[in-house]
Amino acid sequence: MQQPYQARHGAGITPVDPALLNRPIDYLHAVHLCERELCALLERIAARGHARTDEIEAARGFLSGDLPAHLEDEEQDLFPLLRLRCEAEDEIDRLLDRLQDDHRHARPDARAVLDILHAPSRLSARATGVLRRFADHARRHLILENAILIPFARLRLTGADLDTLRASMRRRRGLATPVD
Repeated sequence: MQQPYQARHGAGITPVDPALLNRPIDYLHAVHLCERELCALLERIAARGHARTDEIEAARGFLSGDLPAHLEDEEQDLFPLLRLRCEAEDEIDRLLDRLQDDHRHARPDARAVLDILHAPSRLSARATGVLRRFADHARRHLILENAILIPFARLRLTGADLDTLRASMRRRRGLATPVD
């Protein structure tokens, strides 16, 4: 099993307890909090114009490991379950369409950030702008997910839905059995 970035790196990004996979909605929310910490980290790097090695490792680990798995958690499992369970008056389709569009941009934007962080040299004004834009966009996205998506998931998903989500999230992370 590959260790998530949190077990390997610090630099201001709080580790997510793998036991939270037993409560998949709580795990998703915890990853959102890590992403907010990443945003703060990227803004600190942009303000300084360079990154320390531990900051680069933490950001790269999250962007290349946890973020892709998290996007898959939402796109492959959470979003379809919400489309199935939400009521028409919830108007969830419009929100999910917007979040999926954000995800399509998140992948190339994350690659751009990874490219910038590849070498810890002095960052150009363009590079610091890319880091700031990524952080701004991610924060706006997280506001929607934390304020609307997570509450709907808690309200609408059934026990069986949570079992399905839990199993998929564990499988995606190479965990076959529950984490104690």
